[in-house]
Amino acid sequence: MPSARKYRKNPRSSRKIVSDLRQGDIVMAVAGGSRGKRQLKGQTGKILRFLGGDRSRAIVEGLNIMTRHQRQTQPGKPTGKIQREAPIHVSNLMYYVEKLKQPVRIKHTVLADGKKVRGYQDPKSNEFVQIVDEAK
Repeated sequence: MPSARKYRKNPRSSRKIVSDLRQGDIVMAVAGGSRGKRQLKGQTGKILRFLGGDRSRAIVEGLNIMTRHQRQTQPGKPTGKIQREAPIHVSNLMYYVEKLKQPVRIKHTVLADGKKVRGYQDPKSNEFVQIVDEAK
């Protein structure tokens, strides 16, 4: 009688993606999309929303544009070539600073009053610069 195989769950697949990016941040694609016209690397855009329960994918304005050929199924629905943003994995995105014209790595620090804030290390002066959220 053959024994039943027991499969273990891959521990890498169950890891949660932790990202310091937030909705509304300006990001730059640092990898991905190397097929023809779909070159993503170096393009910037604003994060519109996150997808998935673990927030592992993001829809970025003007990035990863996909064309879908839609036939009319109901009257009033858009038909023809429809272009929309497709999700991109957050590991391919970095926070982009307009002043520096380059992507930076986000860091966290605690201020003197005990408040935890996001920021980045300025490459020239090597000092911590706080990120001001426009949403607040």
